[in-house]
Amino acid sequence: MAMLILVRHGRSTANTAGVLAGWTPGVSLDEHGAAQAAALPGRLDGLPLAAAVTSPLQRCRETLAPLLAARPELALHTDDRIGECHYGDWSGRKLSELADEPLMKIVQQHPSAASFPGGESMRAMQARAVDAVREWNARIEEEHGSDAAFLMCSHGDIIKSLVADALGMHLDLFQRVHVDPCSVTAIRYTPTRPFLLRLGDTGDLSPLFPRAAPSADTTTEDGGNAVVGGGAGAA
Repeated sequence: MAMLILVRHGRSTANTAGVLAGWTPGVSLDEHGAAQAAALPGRLDGLPLAAAVTSPLQRCRETLAPLLAARPELALHTDDRIGECHYGDWSGRKLSELADEPLMKIVQQHPSAASFPGGESMRAMQARAVDAVREWNARIEEEHGSDAAFLMCSHGDIIKSLVADALGMHLDLFQRVHVDPCSVTAIRYTPTRPFLLRLGDTGDLSPLFPRAAPSADTTTEDGGNAVVGGGAGAA
């Protein structure tokens, strides 16, 4: 099945202000976030992408703008299901203030039981994101073949929940995962199980690019088997 490239949006004004943005309108990239977005086309240069899917929120659309300018042929789709968690009454509040809320302990230690006042539960957040990925995987494979790659630009909690699903982790463990702004997480889906190829990568992505001839230990794309011993890595 297709390879999913998950990009967290670049650093936003809410990130630097220590605010939980949620779906608050008008949250844009800050200067550093814009620079991160500008560097994204170069980091992904050499990786064919069949499509790009984005959260509808401004900070994600701004993150993809340089990539779309560099690849005008790349089709862009918007999917609300990979939009930020609906934090409800917590949206727009300082994280420092939220740290004292009794619910924060549940969010950190038992997120599968957490439901934000006036918003959604973290279980619902994960379920909608996983559904979106499964549907896009099937669509991309049908339209572009099983070796295709596609990109989704989303948010920290969404990406962490998708990683937890790919690793077979309970949602209660997903807070152990960390993804930086404008980092790349890559998941290769197979008919039997997913493989996490990159997690929160902010550096060189060339090992993800197609190779003229697969190395002898490349078995994750053929039969869904892991490389015993860890493999030789990229040349």
